[in-house]
Amino acid sequence: MATSLIAFNKPYGVICQFSQHDTYPSLKQYIELPEFYPAGRLDTDSEGLLLLTNDGKLQTKIASPKFKLPKTYWAQVDGLVTPNAINQLQKGVRLKEFISQPAKVNIIETPTSLWQREPPIRERKAIPTSWLSITITEGKNRQVRRMCAAVGFPCLRLVRVQIGEFNLFEHSLTLGKWQALTQTELFN
Repeated sequence: MATSLIAFNKPYGVICQFSQHDTYPSLKQYIELPEFYPAGRLDTDSEGLLLLTNDGKLQTKIASPKFKLPKTYWAQVDGLVTPNAINQLQKGVRLKEFISQPAKVNIIETPTSLWQREPPIRERKAIPTSWLSITITEGKNRQVRRMCAAVGFPCLRLVRVQIGEFNLFEHSLTLGKWQALTQTELFN
């Protein structure tokens, strides 16, 4: 069977398009497969797991909120996160044009498995940071960043680590690399 689904560990600063961009490197500099397109987006200033496919129905099944495929992010935020902020994120947060669906949110230790980001995040000696694991099923424009900001903890770094059953670290997918995967590995 021909490859129809790939997982890519997108570096910070790479734009989720294959056409050349004036400012940012594009997917074409990492993936040379014809007719593959992102199944959903990952902002240029976000990192981590991006799925691509050459199958339109599969692309819809992955990207559409209708199918509620969970996406897990590790977010480094400004400040020490409060229980109240976690509670708000878990219940749903009012954003400009909608209220987010309830998210699964936990405070996590600083991930030791993460690569160094280039360029590094800005650090302020007087303000500590926290790490959150946030799982959502919607994936609207800059949603996790907007949710964190709405509860008073702006996102400094955002890494998508899992979509469905496929986890970046369980599959040892290194930064800037891609691998083929089966739908079973994603949807199990």
